Amino acid sequence: MEEGMTDQGVSRAGRKPITSRAEVEHVAFELFARQGFERTTVDDIAQAAGIGRRTFFRYFPSKNDIAWGDFDGELARMRTQLAGYPPDVPLIDVIREALVEFNRIDPDEAPWHRRRMELILTTPALQAHSTLRYTAWRQVLADFVATRLDVAPDSLAPQAIAYATLGVALAAYEQWLRSPGTELSELLSAGMRELSAAIG
Repeated sequence: MEEGMTDQGVSRAGRKPITSRAEVEHVAFELFARQGFERTTVDDIAQAAGIGRRTFFRYFPSKNDIAWGDFDGELARMRTQLAGYPPDVPLIDVIREALVEFNRIDPDEAPWHRRRMELILTTPALQAHSTLRYTAWRQVLADFVATRLDVAPDSLAPQAIAYATLGVALAAYEQWLRSPGTELSELLSAGMRELSAAIG
């Protein structure tokens, strides 16, 4: 089915057809801001985007996944990036660089990313789903740390480091949301330096 067509094959008039996952996200974020996350349905989003339900579900498994974008793709890229670091690069430096890179955003997308993170961090209905995403992110980092330390991924050190790094990321995002003039990458990097200094 072509983008911009309903499930019945009839083009929705008066709107440029949606052509990307990001565009569907933007439409959804606008609706969430106006109606609230819980009151906005998949049908609302599909109608506003000018697509059918089946097209929506080709982009996202559920409404809850909209806030997370292409999270699985980003996790795969993070795993590849971590594996590419030479073994002589200090572990804390690798983690800091990987954290910053994972959260790097195009300046044009910054306003939308702000909406994304506000949803993730403040929407009660998303908390259970977010927990699953956080777990997947921590596991990628724990797997890498375990390889570096030559221990099992579920042992204490990799898990503690992964939890601590996630904590830095969440603290940095909270600061970024409270202070719109700040740079996210600088907050993430500074947070890792603070953590390293505190435990060094």
